[in-house]
Amino acid sequence: MTQVQRKQISGNEEEISMFSAEELKGIYLLTDLNEQMLEKLLPFFQPLQFNEGDIIFEEGEKAENFYCLKRGKILLEVEISETITISLGSIKTGYSFGWSALLPGSFHTSYAVCTEPCEVLAIPGDKFLGLLEGDRDMGYRIMKFVSVTLKGRLERRTGQFLKVMSKHPDIQRLLGL
Repeated sequence: MTQVQRKQISGNEEEISMFSAEELKGIYLLTDLNEQMLEKLLPFFQPLQFNEGDIIFEEGEKAENFYCLKRGKILLEVEISETITISLGSIKTGYSFGWSALLPGSFHTSYAVCTEPCEVLAIPGDKFLGLLEGDRDMGYRIMKFVSVTLKGRLERRTGQFLKVMSKHPDIQRLLGL
């Protein structure tokens, strides 16, 4: 089993982080991949460390990397005014985020903020897509998972939107409630 060693600068010290294809299996998006597929992905992932309160990416920033959370918790937030921030959801260990990087030319639609120290694996979106295109079986497995995940999120958000709308005073008046 191959291990990848990456150098990381943290403060004035250089840390060396090692991870293996086996560790990639802890990411839900990658659980259906075989050993050879994981080995293909391994060299492209870069381990990153973040502290509580760190921002991984900002709303409106070009989406270049796709992320997998190895440890910690991240909130996806949107600032709707200087005093109001809405949390769209949380990312827990094993889940992925930064989906916009899988759509070339896209920008992030929210902030990703660490609520505790986090270990993240980042892969450039264009490299990830290139690997998926080069190995159609891997591409199918990943995109099948992506479509199920995004469908669930869309259904959840639609339900939240309808619930909020149904409680709006103008809508209640129209419905005679």
